Order: sequence, then structure tokens, then C-alpha cells
Amino acid sequence: MNSVPSLHPAHVQQVECLLVLADELHFGRTADRLGVSQSRVSQLVRALESGVGVRLVERTSRRVALTPAGRRFVTDVGPAHRALARQLSRARERAACGARTELRVGFTGMVYEEITASFNALHARHGIDVHVDDVPLGTPFVALLAGEVDAAIVELPVHERGLTVDFLFPAQDELVALGVGHPLAARTHLGLEELAGVDLLHRTGQAPAYWTAARTPAATPSGVAIPSAAGASTLAHGLALAASGRYGMLVCRPVAERQTRTDLRFVPVRGREGASRLGLVRRAGPVSPPLAVLVELLRSTWPS
Repeated sequence: MNSVPSLHPAHVQQVECLLVLADELHFGRTADRLGVSQSRVSQLVRALESGVGVRLVERTSRRVALTPAGRRFVTDVGPAHRALARQLSRARERAACGARTELRVGFTGMVYEEITASFNALHARHGIDVHVDDVPLGTPFVALLAGEVDAAIVELPVHERGLTVDFLFPAQDELVALGVGHPLAARTHLGLEELAGVDLLHRTGQAPAYWTAARTPAATPSGVAIPSAAGASTLAHGLALAASGRYGMLVCRPVAERQTRTDLRFVPVRGREGASRLGLVRRAGPVSPPLAVLVELLRSTWPS
């Protein structure tokens, strides 16, 4: 049986030293990057040269350069070293997450493709599974406060004591969903005052009053009451009611763009630009390592 050659830590350090020296071509800068002395850099290079049996570096009083053998060594070994470094980094991240390899994330409405992609990346890169729980449309915080989910992606605002927002998704315009038979469905846009002519559906549930008022305004800017005779418990329920032609429902642009129903029209509302925003919300206190990794992935997808 053939024996597998061992990879001694000293060998890894020698290779890393040469790769950094190949970048810097300067012993002092290489020493600074590695956090060692210049004499240690020289010692590591000599040890590597002894191990491979060929001179890798030419050093004179004026310059440092790689020999042809040194350049070939860097070309051959560099990619493997970088791959090993990536694997070690991922292993450290997984270890930092501890035994916990899953997250429970609540979500209201629709889970968009971009968010699903972040969940998939969390699993592929870090071995953390995300389980999405449906959060009632008008009850955004109860499951979170009860500890039934680790975090929730819900509509803002959030003023609850004991909750904190870790990530803000981009703000979105709001449109009103109307059945094709509604008198205002053919309009290219509506003004805020014209919302008084729409029976707006409110979210039914246990949301605080400030949240409900932000999601379904009770009056126009001039103080005219906006009727809201019915409520919706889910997004699908609300759109079905709006399709009847008797009601309207405020939704964000991503919802409107992903709808294929032919019995609905989505009319922009001037004055509600950027009025809808999702946030990743969790209970206050130290953030868990898996959730911290998810937040970083979201930030890389939607940089501020």
C-alpha cells in the first residue's frame, strides 16, 4: 500500500512565505506581511529550497527575483495553496457556528429569488440550512418574540422592545392592486388623495397599531378618510379580494412584478415611492454565528 505524504505545518509556512515573496519581491515587505523577521523569511526560503532540491530565489544587494524554477513552483503550487486556504477559512467559519447548522427564518408574503439565492449560498458555502416559516401577513412579530423563529424578514417599521434590525433591504415603491373592473384600474398612477376612492384592505392579525397604520394609511394627507372595510390574512387572500373589483391592496413593486394574474392591475401611487421596506429582524442580544454569516451574505448581495 502506498503511503500518503504528510503535510507538515512547517512546509505550509515555507510555501506561504515564497508566495508572498513572489508578490513583494522584497524581504522586508514579505516579513511585514507575514509578521516575522527578515531573517525568518530567509530561513523559510532556504528550507524550502533544500526540500525541493533547487534554488528558487535570486537575491543580490539590489534586487530579489525568482529563478525559472521558482516561477514554475509558484505557478504550480500557488492555486493549490489558495484553494487550501479557502477550505481552511470555510472550516473555521463552520467551527465558529458550532453545532448549530440551521436557521429558522420567518417570512411574510413572498420569498424573492434574490433572498433564496442567499439562503442557498449559506448552505453551499457554510453548511447552514435555512428553514423558511410562513409568518402571518398581519402578525409580523409574534413568532419572533416567542422564539419560534431565529429571525424574520418582515415589513418595517419595527419599534418593538426586544427586537433589533440587522439588515435593511432596498426600499421599494408601493402600488395598489385593483381588479380589472375597478373604476381606477385603467389609470397610469394615483395620487395620495385619490386613495380615498379605494376600499383598501388592511392586514388582519396582531400587529401593533403603528405598523398597521404605516402599511394601510387611514386617511389622505388632507385628512379624508380612506375606507378599509375588509382585511386580508395572507398576500394570496388579499390579491383574491382585490381581484373581485371591490377592494384595493397596497403591495410593493417586487410583488407586482412577479404576478401573472390577468384579473389584476397594479397602479403606482405617487407619494408612496420607497414606502415599502423589508428588514431582517431578530431578538435583541448577541447575534448567533449562523445568523451573522447570513447577514454578511445579504450585505454582499445588497451593498449599502
